Amino acid sequence: MHPHPFRIALSGGPGGGKTTSADLFRREIGDSVVIVPEAATILFQGGFPRATQPGALRHIQSAIYHVQRHLEDEYRAIYPGRILLCDRGTIDGAAYWPGPEEEYFAAHQTTHETELARYDAVIFFETAAVGGSSIEGGNPVRNETLDQAIALDSKLRALWSRHPAFSLVPHHPSFFQKIGFGLETLQRIVQGLSEQESNG
Repeated sequence: MHPHPFRIALSGGPGGGKTTSADLFRREIGDSVVIVPEAATILFQGGFPRATQPGALRHIQSAIYHVQRHLEDEYRAIYPGRILLCDRGTIDGAAYWPGPEEEYFAAHQTTHETELARYDAVIFFETAAVGGSSIEGGNPVRNETLDQAIALDSKLRALWSRHPAFSLVPHHPSFFQKIGFGLETLQRIVQGLSEQESNG
């Protein structure tokens, strides 16, 4: 257990393997970590309409932003001392926003830097679409094409790579090897944060 509840954001384009990696890591590590679920999936599976008009997209991303923030804060309150593995973060919405990223942050009365500072580290899982592989993954709310997934991956990477503790898990033809590398990256980061905490 950790006096400082570290928060690690897991991001990347659709079909990158972040959710699978987080679940396997939690099963391996046990009660020292907890997964904060993806806000978008919760909303869409709960019946929140998914539209493509610019006005609707703004409403959707605003809803996701606020749910994501409250989810993270609620999990931090419910599980004090555990490392939070956040399945996406508050910055992701800027890649889906139908306008400049600055507009997204201004609309939510925040800044890119403020949102980056919410997280102690970021692990970015590159989408399988860059290798022409399927991104379906059994997620019923996923509707992006391969080209859309690649474009989103690029936008997300540009947003998150500004974090000082950014790590990339690149695409690999073998999903198993990619997940293995992702788990190693998670382990290294968690160990590094724990050592940092111990050293004061």
